[in-house]
Amino acid sequence: MRLLIVDDEVIIRTGLASVIAWHELGIELLQPAASAEEALIRMAEERPHILMTDIRMSGRTGLELAEEGLQLLPELEVIILSGYDDFSYAQQAIRQGVTDYLLKTSKPEEIIKTVLQAKQRIMERWAEKSREGQLLRENRERLFAGWIIDGDVTSGSCPSFLQSGAAGASDGGLDDEQVPRRVFVLRAEGWDRSSDALLRFAVQNMLEDVLPGAIAHTEKRQIICVTPCAPTEQEFQIRLERALSRVEQLLKCTLRAAIGLSVRGTVQLHESYRTASVAFRYRGLMNLNLWHYEHIMNRQGGQTVLTHEQETTLGTLLLDNDSVTLNTWTRALVADLKAEPEVTPESFGACLHSAVIAGHRWLARTLQAIGREESARLEPWLPEPDADAAELGDLLFHQLYGLMHTYHSRMGQGQAAHVQKAIGYMESSLAQDISLQQVAGQIHLHPGHLSELFKKEMGVTFGDFVTDMRIRRAMDMLAVSPAKVSEVAAISGYEDVKYFSRLFKKHTGKTPSEYREEALSFKPSGS
Repeated sequence: MRLLIVDDEVIIRTGLASVIAWHELGIELLQPAASAEEALIRMAEERPHILMTDIRMSGRTGLELAEEGLQLLPELEVIILSGYDDFSYAQQAIRQGVTDYLLKTSKPEEIIKTVLQAKQRIMERWAEKSREGQLLRENRERLFAGWIIDGDVTSGSCPSFLQSGAAGASDGGLDDEQVPRRVFVLRAEGWDRSSDALLRFAVQNMLEDVLPGAIAHTEKRQIICVTPCAPTEQEFQIRLERALSRVEQLLKCTLRAAIGLSVRGTVQLHESYRTASVAFRYRGLMNLNLWHYEHIMNRQGGQTVLTHEQETTLGTLLLDNDSVTLNTWTRALVADLKAEPEVTPESFGACLHSAVIAGHRWLARTLQAIGREESARLEPWLPEPDADAAELGDLLFHQLYGLMHTYHSRMGQGQAAHVQKAIGYMESSLAQDISLQQVAGQIHLHPGHLSELFKKEMGVTFGDFVTDMRIRRAMDMLAVSPAKVSEVAAISGYEDVKYFSRLFKKHTGKTPSEYREEALSFKPSGS
């Protein structure tokens, strides 16, 4: 596809010609013209597809050039270059059929984006005019997806464009089944969302130019590329890093890619894609822009549930109603999980999900303890399957913030609120040695005053309330958890299991074991 730049200022036309690597965008740059008159003479013979012209020039103006150029080449894409003072002229030009305009102060990436949009429009017109060509492209995409992505290798022979010889990648006389190749999965980011499709279009085209023998395909938000391997792993890594860096520099974007296993033979290409796809799911957990399946293939999974200490801390944070500290804790949890050597997307997501569940449990217990058990309308934890670690961390914070807001909106005001806040703190800290002085300090009241408020609001002493709360917690755990009685005692705040058992029987009339046996006997079958 050919581009002609026209400007009577030598510094502008040479700058536009040299500052951008047009050939890497699939654009053939014609010799820039110094005037509209020169351009018109050459256009009949050179037939550019895209014209980029200054709006004001000596002799014919850019608008006059555009008008005559469109008469000569009706499908010509015209991009007007203007200064701020020419804005009204540029608007007029667009109304007259000019494709777009750019300020002369535009950054290279803005120029690239505008030219690529023009290129895309031209190719779409070509496709519309050439139904046969369009069918060929659609068939190529279908064959790529079937052979590489779906692994449908039994329905026929490998498509010719995927064979290494056809891709120009045969090496030293090796036949197609001997040439080692890899598949990598890539995502491009950095342009605004409305330009995502254009960015993928540009990256796909450039990859096939900067990586000899590469075959690229766009599938939803990802670009999948088959590329020959270099003689050594180090050479392959360097070649791929340089190619991706070149695309990033030219398109002003960020590329992140996961590389599958090296395979020989076209039948094995699906396995390379499968391993690349598995590795790509780790993109939110990797601090690299380019990584291999070998980096993650042996991971067993990291932490999947919050520890008791983490759950206690979370409850305290929700009680404090401090969104900044809650956000800090959430980010720290995400960072700690990512730093685990064995972390997988499954274990990472499971642990964040367990934090949401822990928050829901805290809210239910605390509302029950203060007599506010009405159901809360909360959004379910439904992260996008394709969400990365940062997006999941943000979603976790919003979920926990919603729980915190729900609790504090139900607390009320005045003396009752002090007691409710004290109860909320105790619900979050039952495994700790809770004292009246400790709780009073947490809610900024004198211990004696808190004791009086407790007796008045709850009808029992502070100590009796704590004991009752701990026994209720133990009853819940014994009914649903296989944990040992000693473990239930410790989680409920009692290190001495014998003392716990005596206290439990005093409150319930049964030993912990008897209570569990009775609770299990009443559980419906199959539940």
